[in-house]
Amino acid sequence: MQNALFYTRCGVESAASVVGQMERKGPIGACFDLSSEDDLFGQKTWEKAESEMQRLALNTALAKKGLAEDAPEIIFSGDLLNQCIGAAYGLKDFPAPYFGLYGACSTAAEGIILGSLLVTGGFCHRVAALASSHNCTAERQYRAPVEYGGQRAQTAQWTVTGAGAFLLSDAECAVSVRAVMPGSVVEKGVKDVGNMGAAMAPAAADTLLRFFAASGTSPHDFDLIATGDLGYEGGDILRDLMRLSGVELGDVYNDCGMMIYNRKTQDTHAGGSGCGCSAAVLASYLLPKMERGELRRVLILGTGAMMSPQAIQQGEAIPAVAHLVYLAGKGVE
Repeated sequence: MQNALFYTRCGVESAASVVGQMERKGPIGACFDLSSEDDLFGQKTWEKAESEMQRLALNTALAKKGLAEDAPEIIFSGDLLNQCIGAAYGLKDFPAPYFGLYGACSTAAEGIILGSLLVTGGFCHRVAALASSHNCTAERQYRAPVEYGGQRAQTAQWTVTGAGAFLLSDAECAVSVRAVMPGSVVEKGVKDVGNMGAAMAPAAADTLLRFFAASGTSPHDFDLIATGDLGYEGGDILRDLMRLSGVELGDVYNDCGMMIYNRKTQDTHAGGSGCGCSAAVLASYLLPKMERGELRRVLILGTGAMMSPQAIQQGEAIPAVAHLVYLAGKGVE
């Protein structure tokens, strides 16, 4: 059971994304469903804004299919805030049973894994999976409020203001979840809170190598392998780690934190991060490409740095996890 590869039959029925202005101005900005000019989404605090993003994302995913608020039988959701309050407050008016998840940047993949297993097992017909992050809520919880104006290391990533919602169903869909592999906790001694990519890359390599071994596949069997989110720093480290294990990722590899911002025109240093990064990129950009047939076989690897400010202050290294989801387009055997 160490490889923990589960083959699933679960469709991605609908998806929706909500982002802030920084993300709207990025290279895939036109793909997002909703955005806010001031990143407050009509609310008075950043935390309430993040909750509103979750509510809007799920409502939009439901509306795309003409579904009511009671359509999901289970909701999995999470964010970067203590006790996942962004999700809890944002989804409190939906009647479905709710599971709060914390997987840092891997939360979207974690929710999709759990939801697809419930659908595949016949326990539910439809499950919702969500994740969100907000630059201003994350910065003041993990580092310092943005008003402080602290200098950021070049290896640091920019927390995405964004949310993504996914409806997983037993109905026939253009894109399906074919296999999932939960990740193991990996910790390699990285203590630098300004370099999450270095902390997460070993976990990504561990899960990818286990998946290739268990499934008998290689990188060239896929149109895209997307991590979320190692950024430029962690992405380079992942390539090196895989190369040391005899696996070349080649041109099929990319990272959601690299896709969401323009490195030349947006000062995000090593790219994007946060629960909302991979969730928004997958919902708005990658899934539509799969629905159009531009991508057929895709691996999504949610990478999370399980960082606690208190643990870091006590000198502990940063543990990380990487959860893998294999998505296939219609007609793929």
